[in-house]
Amino acid sequence: MSFKAIVIEKGETGQSVALKDFAEADLMPGDVTVRVSHSTVNYKDGLALTGRSPVVRRFPMIPGIDFAGIVGTSDNPDFEPGDPVILNGWGLGETHLGGYAELARVKGDWLVPLPDGMRAAQAMAIGTAGYTAMLSVLAIERAGVTPADGPVIVTGAAGGVGSVAVALLAKLGWHVIASTGRAAEAGYLRDLGAAEIIDRAELSTPGKPLGKERWAAGVDSVGSVTLANVLAQTKGLGVIAACGLAQGMDLPTSVAPFILRGVSLIGINSVTAPKAVRIEAWKRLASDLDKTKLAEMTSTIKLPDVLDIGPKILAGEIRGRVVVDVA
Repeated sequence: MSFKAIVIEKGETGQSVALKDFAEADLMPGDVTVRVSHSTVNYKDGLALTGRSPVVRRFPMIPGIDFAGIVGTSDNPDFEPGDPVILNGWGLGETHLGGYAELARVKGDWLVPLPDGMRAAQAMAIGTAGYTAMLSVLAIERAGVTPADGPVIVTGAAGGVGSVAVALLAKLGWHVIASTGRAAEAGYLRDLGAAEIIDRAELSTPGKPLGKERWAAGVDSVGSVTLANVLAQTKGLGVIAACGLAQGMDLPTSVAPFILRGVSLIGINSVTAPKAVRIEAWKRLASDLDKTKLAEMTSTIKLPDVLDIGPKILAGEIRGRVVVDVA
Protein backbone atom coordinates (compact mmCIF):
# COMPACT_ATOMS: atom_id res chain seq x y z
CA MET A 1 0.00 0.00 0.00
CA SER A 2 1.18 3.53 -0.77
CA PHE A 3 0.02 6.99 0.28
CA LYS A 4 0.68 10.61 -0.64
CA ALA A 5 3.48 12.43 1.19
CA ILE A 6 5.81 15.40 0.88
CA VAL A 7 9.27 13.84 0.64
CA ILE A 8 12.66 15.52 1.09
CA GLU A 9 15.58 13.77 -0.60
CA LYS A 10 19.24 14.67 -0.79
CA GLY A 11 21.42 14.11 -3.81
CA GLU A 12 24.73 15.29 -5.20
CA THR A 13 23.24 18.66 -6.18
CA GLY A 14 21.54 19.24 -2.84
CA GLN A 15 18.08 18.85 -1.36
CA SER A 16 14.89 18.27 -3.34
CA VAL A 17 11.27 18.35 -2.12
CA ALA A 18 8.31 16.79 -3.94
CA LEU A 19 4.84 15.32 -3.44
CA LYS A 20 5.21 11.58 -4.00
CA ASP A 21 3.70 8.17 -3.40
CA PHE A 22 5.33 6.64 -0.33
CA ALA A 23 5.14 2.95 0.56
CA GLU A 24 3.63 2.02 3.93
CA ALA A 25 6.31 -0.67 4.18
CA ASP A 26 8.93 2.10 4.27
CA LEU A 27 7.49 3.78 7.37
CA MET A 28 9.73 3.75 10.42
CA PRO A 29 9.17 1.53 13.49
CA GLY A 30 6.40 2.38 15.94
CA ASP A 31 3.54 0.73 17.79
CA VAL A 32 0.75 3.02 16.51
CA THR A 33 -0.24 3.82 12.93
CA VAL A 34 -2.24 7.03 12.46
CA ARG A 35 -4.36 8.17 9.53
CA VAL A 36 -3.28 11.78 9.40
CA SER A 37 -6.01 14.32 8.69
CA HIS A 38 -4.22 17.61 9.43
CA SER A 39 -0.78 19.06 10.01
CA THR A 40 0.47 22.62 10.19
CA VAL A 41 3.34 24.90 9.19
CA ASN A 42 5.82 25.90 11.89
CA TYR A 43 9.07 27.87 11.62
CA LYS A 44 11.07 24.66 11.92
CA ASP A 45 9.08 23.20 9.02
CA GLY A 46 10.19 26.15 6.93
CA LEU A 47 13.81 25.41 7.80
CA ALA A 48 13.34 21.75 6.83
CA LEU A 49 11.55 22.46 3.55
CA THR A 50 14.13 24.98 2.37
CA GLY A 51 17.23 23.27 3.74
CA ARG A 52 18.18 26.65 5.25
CA SER A 53 19.24 24.90 8.46
CA PRO A 54 20.22 21.23 8.99
CA VAL A 55 16.91 20.34 10.65
CA VAL A 56 16.52 17.11 8.68
CA ARG A 57 18.98 14.48 9.85
CA ARG A 58 17.99 11.46 7.74
CA PHE A 59 16.92 11.03 4.14
CA PRO A 60 14.49 10.46 2.64
CA MET A 61 12.40 12.44 5.12
CA ILE A 62 8.73 13.30 5.33
CA PRO A 63 8.71 16.75 6.97
CA GLY A 64 6.04 18.11 9.29
CA ILE A 65 6.82 18.33 13.01
CA ASP A 66 3.24 17.71 14.16
CA PHE A 67 -0.04 16.14 13.10
CA ALA A 68 -3.55 15.26 14.18
CA GLY A 69 -5.44 12.19 13.04
CA ILE A 70 -7.19 8.95 13.88
CA VAL A 71 -5.49 5.78 15.14
CA GLY A 72 -5.63 3.09 12.48
CA THR A 73 -3.81 0.24 14.21
CA SER A 74 -2.26 0.06 17.67
CA ASP A 75 -0.10 -2.27 19.73
CA ASN A 76 0.02 0.33 22.51
CA PRO A 77 -2.34 -0.22 25.47
CA ASP A 78 -3.13 3.51 25.71
CA PHE A 79 -4.66 3.77 22.23
CA GLU A 80 -7.25 1.90 20.19
CA PRO A 81 -8.28 2.13 16.54
CA GLY A 82 -10.54 5.14 16.07
CA ASP A 83 -8.96 7.25 18.84
CA PRO A 84 -8.34 10.90 17.82
CA VAL A 85 -4.76 11.88 18.65
CA ILE A 86 -2.16 14.66 18.40
CA LEU A 87 1.62 14.49 18.09
CA ASN A 88 4.11 17.33 18.64
CA GLY A 89 7.88 17.04 18.61
CA TRP A 90 9.89 13.88 19.38
CA GLY A 91 11.99 14.34 16.24
CA LEU A 92 9.00 14.18 13.90
CA GLY A 93 10.02 15.61 10.53
CA GLU A 94 13.67 15.65 11.65
CA THR A 95 14.78 12.12 12.56
CA HIS A 96 11.39 10.37 12.28
CA LEU A 97 9.07 10.50 9.27
CA GLY A 98 6.65 13.35 9.86
CA GLY A 99 3.19 14.77 9.43
CA TYR A 100 3.04 15.90 5.80
CA ALA A 101 1.64 12.54 4.78
CA GLU A 102 -1.61 10.60 4.79
CA LEU A 103 -0.15 7.96 7.11
CA ALA A 104 2.30 7.96 10.02
CA ARG A 105 3.72 5.22 12.23
CA VAL A 106 5.02 6.43 15.61
CA LYS A 107 5.59 5.45 19.22
CA GLY A 108 2.39 5.60 21.23
CA ASP A 109 4.23 7.33 24.08
CA TRP A 110 4.65 10.35 21.79
CA LEU A 111 0.90 10.74 21.27
CA VAL A 112 -1.66 12.58 23.39
CA PRO A 113 -5.44 12.30 23.09
CA LEU A 114 -7.25 15.05 21.22
CA PRO A 115 -9.00 17.05 23.99
CA ASP A 116 -12.77 16.78 24.25
CA GLY A 117 -14.53 19.48 22.27
CA MET A 118 -11.53 20.17 20.01
CA ARG A 119 -11.47 19.24 16.33
CA ALA A 120 -8.35 17.98 14.56
CA ALA A 121 -8.25 21.09 12.37
CA GLN A 122 -8.36 23.30 15.49
CA ALA A 123 -5.57 21.28 17.10
CA MET A 124 -3.35 21.93 14.10
CA ALA A 125 -4.41 25.57 13.92
CA ILE A 126 -2.79 25.61 17.35
CA GLY A 127 0.00 23.23 16.33
CA THR A 128 3.44 23.10 17.84
CA ALA A 129 3.65 26.91 17.75
CA GLY A 130 0.50 27.37 19.83
CA TYR A 131 1.38 24.46 22.09
CA THR A 132 4.76 26.13 22.69
CA ALA A 133 2.96 29.36 23.54
CA MET A 134 0.87 27.48 26.11
CA LEU A 135 3.98 25.91 27.63
CA SER A 136 5.39 29.44 27.95
CA VAL A 137 2.25 30.68 29.70
CA LEU A 138 2.36 27.72 32.08
CA ALA A 139 5.99 28.52 32.90
CA ILE A 140 5.11 32.12 33.74
CA GLU A 141 2.25 30.93 35.95
CA ARG A 142 4.43 28.40 37.75
CA ALA A 143 6.92 31.20 38.48
CA GLY A 144 4.17 33.02 40.33
CA VAL A 145 4.02 36.12 38.12
CA THR A 146 0.47 37.38 37.51
CA PRO A 147 -1.27 40.16 35.53
CA ALA A 148 -1.32 42.23 38.74
CA ASP A 149 2.49 42.45 38.55
CA GLY A 150 2.51 44.37 35.27
CA PRO A 151 2.34 43.96 31.48
CA VAL A 152 3.61 41.03 29.46
CA ILE A 153 5.71 41.40 26.29
CA VAL A 154 5.26 39.03 23.33
CA THR A 155 7.94 39.21 20.64
CA GLY A 156 7.40 38.00 17.09
CA ALA A 157 3.78 38.68 17.91
CA ALA A 158 2.31 38.25 14.42
CA GLY A 159 3.91 34.82 13.97
CA GLY A 160 2.55 31.45 15.03
CA VAL A 161 3.83 31.35 18.61
CA GLY A 162 3.25 35.04 19.10
CA SER A 163 -0.32 35.10 17.80
CA VAL A 164 -1.45 32.31 20.11
CA ALA A 165 0.48 33.80 23.04
CA VAL A 166 -1.21 37.17 22.56
CA ALA A 167 -4.67 35.59 22.43
CA LEU A 168 -4.03 33.35 25.45
CA LEU A 169 -2.51 36.03 27.65
CA ALA A 170 -5.18 38.60 26.79
CA LYS A 171 -7.95 36.16 27.71
CA LEU A 172 -6.16 35.42 31.00
CA GLY A 173 -6.30 39.10 31.90
CA TRP A 174 -2.83 40.33 30.97
CA HIS A 175 -2.02 43.75 29.52
CA VAL A 176 -0.26 42.46 26.40
CA ILE A 177 2.48 44.45 24.64
CA ALA A 178 2.96 42.96 21.17
CA SER A 179 6.28 43.47 19.40
CA THR A 180 6.23 43.13 15.61
CA GLY A 181 8.12 44.38 12.60
CA ARG A 182 4.95 44.43 10.50
CA ALA A 183 3.09 47.67 11.18
CA ALA A 184 0.24 46.52 8.94
CA GLU A 185 -0.56 43.76 11.45
CA ALA A 186 -1.42 46.18 14.27
CA GLY A 187 -5.16 45.76 13.73
CA TYR A 188 -4.82 41.98 13.62
CA LEU A 189 -2.89 41.97 16.92
CA ARG A 190 -5.37 44.29 18.63
CA ASP A 191 -8.18 41.98 17.52
CA LEU A 192 -6.32 39.13 19.23
CA GLY A 193 -6.19 41.15 22.44
CA ALA A 194 -2.97 43.17 22.35
CA ALA A 195 -3.26 46.39 24.36
CA GLU A 196 -0.10 47.98 22.93
CA ILE A 197 1.94 47.49 19.75
CA ILE A 198 5.65 48.32 19.61
CA ASP A 199 8.01 48.16 16.65
CA ARG A 200 10.50 45.32 16.88
CA ALA A 201 13.20 47.87 16.02
CA GLU A 202 12.96 49.00 19.66
CA LEU A 203 14.36 45.63 20.70
CA SER A 204 16.32 44.28 17.73
CA THR A 205 19.48 46.40 17.99
CA PRO A 206 22.05 46.29 20.83
CA GLY A 207 20.98 48.16 23.97
CA LYS A 208 22.06 48.78 27.54
CA PRO A 209 22.63 45.92 30.03
CA LEU A 210 19.77 47.40 32.08
CA GLY A 211 16.97 49.60 30.79
CA LYS A 212 13.75 51.08 32.06
CA GLU A 213 11.53 48.45 33.70
CA ARG A 214 8.63 47.95 31.29
CA TRP A 215 7.10 44.47 31.76
CA ALA A 216 6.76 41.79 34.42
CA ALA A 217 6.79 38.82 32.07
CA GLY A 218 7.41 37.89 28.48
CA VAL A 219 7.16 35.23 25.80
CA ASP A 220 10.09 35.49 23.39
CA SER A 221 10.28 33.53 20.13
CA VAL A 222 13.07 35.66 18.63
CA GLY A 223 16.21 35.18 20.73
CA SER A 224 19.51 36.98 20.18
CA VAL A 225 19.63 40.77 20.73
CA THR A 226 15.85 40.97 21.07
CA LEU A 227 15.83 38.61 24.03
CA ALA A 228 18.77 40.47 25.59
CA ASN A 229 16.80 43.73 25.42
CA VAL A 230 13.64 42.09 26.73
CA LEU A 231 15.60 40.86 29.76
CA ALA A 232 17.18 44.27 30.30
CA GLN A 233 13.73 45.91 30.47
CA THR A 234 12.03 43.32 32.68
CA LYS A 235 10.76 44.40 36.10
CA GLY A 236 12.29 43.09 39.30
CA LEU A 237 11.47 39.41 39.94
CA GLY A 238 9.95 39.20 36.46
CA VAL A 239 10.14 36.11 34.28
CA ILE A 240 10.76 35.60 30.57
CA ALA A 241 9.96 32.37 28.73
CA ALA A 242 12.37 31.81 25.83
CA CYS A 243 11.02 29.52 23.12
CA GLY A 244 12.46 30.55 19.76
CA LEU A 245 15.40 31.81 17.73
CA ALA A 246 14.01 33.72 14.74
CA GLN A 247 16.72 36.39 15.10
CA GLY A 248 19.46 34.00 16.17
CA MET A 249 20.72 31.43 18.66
CA ASP A 250 23.09 33.81 20.42
CA LEU A 251 22.23 35.75 23.58
CA PRO A 252 24.46 38.85 23.92
CA THR A 253 23.41 39.85 27.42
CA SER A 254 24.99 40.33 30.84
CA VAL A 255 24.26 39.05 34.32
CA ALA A 256 22.84 42.45 35.31
CA PRO A 257 19.11 41.63 34.92
CA PHE A 258 19.58 38.43 36.89
CA ILE A 259 21.65 39.66 39.84
CA LEU A 260 20.37 43.24 40.12
CA ARG A 261 16.66 42.64 39.48
CA GLY A 262 16.23 38.94 40.14
CA VAL A 263 14.86 38.34 36.64
CA SER A 264 14.31 34.69 35.68
CA LEU A 265 14.86 33.29 32.19
CA ILE A 266 13.02 30.01 31.59
CA GLY A 267 13.72 27.84 28.57
CA ILE A 268 10.78 26.13 26.89
CA ASN A 269 11.32 22.65 25.47
CA SER A 270 8.36 21.72 23.28
CA VAL A 271 10.02 18.67 21.72
CA THR A 272 10.33 16.18 24.58
CA ALA A 273 8.12 17.57 27.33
CA PRO A 274 6.84 14.90 29.75
CA LYS A 275 3.48 13.42 28.81
CA ALA A 276 1.72 14.89 31.84
CA VAL A 277 2.88 18.37 30.84
CA ARG A 278 1.80 17.84 27.22
CA ILE A 279 -1.66 16.71 28.31
CA GLU A 280 -1.99 19.66 30.70
CA ALA A 281 -0.99 22.10 27.95
CA TRP A 282 -3.53 20.71 25.49
CA LYS A 283 -6.30 20.72 28.09
CA ARG A 284 -5.55 24.36 28.88
CA LEU A 285 -5.53 25.20 25.17
CA ALA A 286 -8.95 23.61 24.85
CA SER A 287 -10.34 25.69 27.71
CA ASP A 288 -8.35 28.96 27.58
CA LEU A 289 -7.92 29.73 23.88
CA ASP A 290 -10.80 31.65 22.28
CA LYS A 291 -11.83 29.52 19.28
CA THR A 292 -13.10 32.59 17.44
CA LYS A 293 -9.70 34.25 17.83
CA LEU A 294 -8.06 31.01 16.71
CA ALA A 295 -10.15 31.00 13.54
CA GLU A 296 -9.22 34.63 12.85
CA MET A 297 -5.50 33.83 12.91
CA THR A 298 -5.79 30.65 10.79
CA SER A 299 -5.62 29.91 7.07
CA THR A 300 -5.79 26.48 5.42
CA ILE A 301 -3.83 24.92 2.55
CA LYS A 302 -3.77 21.51 0.88
CA LEU A 303 -0.85 19.09 1.01
CA PRO A 304 0.61 20.09 -2.41
CA ASP A 305 0.70 23.75 -1.30
CA VAL A 306 3.31 22.87 1.34
CA LEU A 307 5.92 22.84 -1.43
CA ASP A 308 5.74 26.64 -1.77
CA ILE A 309 5.32 27.79 1.82
CA GLY A 310 8.75 27.18 3.37
CA PRO A 311 10.43 30.39 2.13
CA LYS A 312 7.38 32.47 3.09
CA ILE A 313 7.38 31.52 6.76
CA LEU A 314 11.14 32.11 7.03
CA ALA A 315 10.72 35.55 5.44
CA GLY A 316 8.09 36.47 8.04
CA GLU A 317 5.37 36.65 5.38
CA ILE A 318 2.98 34.27 7.16
CA ARG A 319 0.45 35.75 9.57
CA GLY A 320 -0.72 33.55 12.44
CA ARG A 321 -1.24 29.86 11.78
CA VAL A 322 -1.42 27.77 8.61
CA VAL A 323 -3.25 24.43 8.74
CA VAL A 324 -2.41 21.71 6.22
CA ASP A 325 -5.52 19.73 5.26
CA VAL A 326 -3.80 16.45 4.51
CA ALA A 327 -6.88 14.36 3.79
